[in-house]
Amino acid sequence: MQERVLKVLEFTKVREQLLEHAASPLGKERIINLVPSTDFTEVVKLQAETDEAATVFRIKGNIPLSGIHDIRPHIKRSVIGGVLSPHELMQIASTIHASRQMKRFLEEIDEERTEIPILKEQVDQIIPLTNLEQDIKQAIDESGEVLDGASELLRSLRQQLRSNEARVREKLESMIRSSNAGKMLSDAIITIRNDRFVIPVKQEYRSHYGGIIHDQSASGQTLFIEPQVIVQLNNQLQDIRVKEQLEIERILTELSANAAEYESELQIIVKVMANLDFVFAKARYGKKIKAAMPAMNNEGRITLFKARHPLIPMDEVVANDIMLGQDYTTIVITGPNTGGKTVTLKTLGLCSLMAQAGLQVPAQDGSELAVFDSVYADIGDEQSIEQSLSTFSSHMVNIVEILNRVGYNSLVLFDELGAGTDPQEGAALAISILDEVHRIGARVVATTHYPELKAYGYNREGVLNASVEFDVETLSPTYKLLLGVPGRSNAFEISKRLGLNEKVISNARSHVSEDTNQIDKMIASLEESKRQAEIEQQEARDFLKQAEKLHKDLQKQMIEFYEKKDSMLEKAAEKAEEIVDEAKKEAEHVIRDLRKMRTDKVAEIKEHELIDAKRRLEKAAPEVTKSAKLVDKKNKKQKYMPGDEVKVLSFDQKGTLVDRVSDDEWQVQIGILKMKVKEKDMEYLGAPAAVKETRPLAIVKGSDSHVKLELDLRGERYEDALLKVEKYIDDALLASYPRVSIIHGKGTGALRQGVQEYLKNHRSVKKIRFGDAGEGGTGVTVVEFK
Repeated sequence: MQERVLKVLEFTKVREQLLEHAASPLGKERIINLVPSTDFTEVVKLQAETDEAATVFRIKGNIPLSGIHDIRPHIKRSVIGGVLSPHELMQIASTIHASRQMKRFLEEIDEERTEIPILKEQVDQIIPLTNLEQDIKQAIDESGEVLDGASELLRSLRQQLRSNEARVREKLESMIRSSNAGKMLSDAIITIRNDRFVIPVKQEYRSHYGGIIHDQSASGQTLFIEPQVIVQLNNQLQDIRVKEQLEIERILTELSANAAEYESELQIIVKVMANLDFVFAKARYGKKIKAAMPAMNNEGRITLFKARHPLIPMDEVVANDIMLGQDYTTIVITGPNTGGKTVTLKTLGLCSLMAQAGLQVPAQDGSELAVFDSVYADIGDEQSIEQSLSTFSSHMVNIVEILNRVGYNSLVLFDELGAGTDPQEGAALAISILDEVHRIGARVVATTHYPELKAYGYNREGVLNASVEFDVETLSPTYKLLLGVPGRSNAFEISKRLGLNEKVISNARSHVSEDTNQIDKMIASLEESKRQAEIEQQEARDFLKQAEKLHKDLQKQMIEFYEKKDSMLEKAAEKAEEIVDEAKKEAEHVIRDLRKMRTDKVAEIKEHELIDAKRRLEKAAPEVTKSAKLVDKKNKKQKYMPGDEVKVLSFDQKGTLVDRVSDDEWQVQIGILKMKVKEKDMEYLGAPAAVKETRPLAIVKGSDSHVKLELDLRGERYEDALLKVEKYIDDALLASYPRVSIIHGKGTGALRQGVQEYLKNHRSVKKIRFGDAGEGGTGVTVVEFK
């Protein structure tokens, strides 16, 4: 990719924003050097890697990336025999610790069955250098000071050092507290010069203390003297300090040599941690701009749903659908200036570059992008003053270079193609350039304000006209891209809105050819048709989604019904078996008693004893109580009529009879569904209200015929949402639904908490729970009724 193209399409600005999310110099270095890849396999892996990081970030929220340093120079110096400073050694220990933390963190996530194979493969390369880390931390503290416990000799030397310093201070303290010290000393303090303890003595009393003069004040009135009595003690201190420094050098040399032994392991740690910091920075940036992972292909197909320019604030940017490379390979966008054509061009180019760099793109899920060998862009006024080039010449230099390099697997973006010269010649050049690039087979998007190019898409296969929408009512662009609709001039409408005399406008229209007027009318009709088609398409999508949801819910309820039915039958069978077993035991007991009576009394068994035994046998037989409804159904077959309300037993749902299909089958309306149901699967509930009672009744609106099985509250205000929940629960209860779903989204959790508090206190609610993974997770509350 050309660096000029990365700058023109503002990929460099995306890198600058990405830098804010890196946690270490290693990650920032990777971001600074980030360029889009042209290898399809590599791009797919980069996207999968970023998606895994986004998954981890979504699950855990915080990633242990602190304490990472660029220790490559330290490793290099240690390998060639250099002695590392305590601070450098601590950076090595800190980086080892960070790598161990990250390895354990990702291994725990992997154990939780979250699929992160690429990240897991990377941390598996890390060898935890626990011994080296502990050796360094036992010798050096966090501030970079070598600890007394680094060696026994160092501990002993520092004890001697503290003891001798105490003796020196004691002697000097006695001097400055003596009776004549006040007149001989400039100040009663002990200070240090040249690593030796001294006292400030006035010039005229220098001979009183003897010893060595180490320094004097700026005025020369004060001399910093090491008294003769402590010269020997100071000499001993210096000797201990030299030994201490030698021991510290020995410890640092040993630790540096240890680090050098693990050169390859440390280099792997640096490489892995640099990449992980880089990958998680991409994931954080994707979350910030609300990006999604695009599917990648190497066939030149681009499908972007609600794509946004990542550098425009989200409350200002207009999202657009962009499709290219399947039914058509060239798009010509026409329309007025400042209408959003250039932003659309940059959005497409920047999303392509971001995707090939492994970044998620600011578009909805389901978007798809291609991996191009090269991306070319001629955008903006890039005239060169040094070369004395005009706007047209500057554009033409870029276009010539593009035509010399463009290939089949290229993406080419032209902004205001042919501008800066005579309109007729510019339009002709634009058409010729587009023909050439289209012939080569590259994917092309060009913007222009030449009216001659409006007909370009109609005359050539694989070319599509497009435009940016303009609202004549507000006299401002909407920045919405209209694929398949060429741009039209709004000069007359704008002039009329601004108050230009109608006579002047009519006169102007007369100077425009009839063909142009008809083209404008056709374009206006296309715009309206496309707008209407988009509305109807969205309505169809919503209805299809509702139908699929209802179908899924009914299937789930059927499964639950049959599972419950089987469970109840199994329990009933077990209970019946227990009753029969009890009856058998009782019968055996009675028979045993009769035999005993016969044996004991032979023919003396009296009538009342036989009657009592018979009664016991009758009691042992299990009693089966039949439902009155079942008895009634056996004795009398119900006569059904259209409009009757029935209960469909297999679905446990109310319905209304529509029409008889056969002798034992009816068409039944259940909610928005109509289905065929056999009479044996129906239970009669009653006749229609008009038949049952002729006097007027209060009709409760909200029957199951139009109540959905879910309520979507996303985007609602808190108070409005609770009112909707209250009404929806009443309607669902009237519809006899056993359960419903309320979609409140995840967000801050305030709406979810409010909804669940209301449901917990509702007298008809049996149980509430969050949706399963396939039902929307914590963004959905499932309500079961009593």
